[in-house]
Amino acid sequence: MSTLDQQLATASAGIPECVAAGYVDIQSGMLLAIKTVDSHPSEVIDLVAAATGDLFAGSNVTAIEQMFNKSRGLASSDHHYFQEIIVNSDNLIHVFMRGKRYSNYVAVFVCRRSANLGMVLTKARMAMPELESKV
Repeated sequence: MSTLDQQLATASAGIPECVAAGYVDIQSGMLLAIKTVDSHPSEVIDLVAAATGDLFAGSNVTAIEQMFNKSRGLASSDHHYFQEIIVNSDNLIHVFMRGKRYSNYVAVFVCRRSANLGMVLTKARMAMPELESKV
């Protein structure tokens, strides 16, 4: 098990009701590490990286960021406005967090819907520096 895998397991254990966690390189579209409590079809796991990339670097998101830069009189830059995205599904909370040190990496945490969202966000944010240090 790699140090990234180990740190992802540690992070997911500390996040309330976390059932899955992943670390995605949105530039390459690769899922670098994953930790789940259930088995999932490989097709679903493969789509996690692609969907995460679309959320943070899809053409519409890129266009919005360029519009923000233009409206603020800023030159095109590597700054990204979307840092965290929370998706509530029927039974789960999906938290996507862009790295602070490496903006092309996104951590994904999936928790049961019964989890306290504030605690999920707090614990996930606390886990990010250690995760980033393992890349």
